[in-house]
Amino acid sequence: MGILDKVGEIAGAVAAVEGAGKLDPNAGVLTKAAAAVAGFEGAKEVEQLIEKKEEEKAAEDTSAHFADGSDQQT
Repeated sequence: MGILDKVGEIAGAVAAVEGAGKLDPNAGVLTKAAAAVAGFEGAKEVEQLIEKKEEEKAAEDTSAHFADGSDQQT
């Protein structure tokens, strides 16, 4: 896991805490902590989803390449 992964997770946590503060200006520490954890985990899940989609697209591109017969020698 690289530094950019951690930065994304932290940004998700900060955004969630800010969002909780906007929804409830009197939000307590526990509410903000729960929002931070949810934002951190949410950012991680989004990142994994994006990676999965990229891998699926790469696999589709590879299978399409082999399906058109362009790799066959004559």
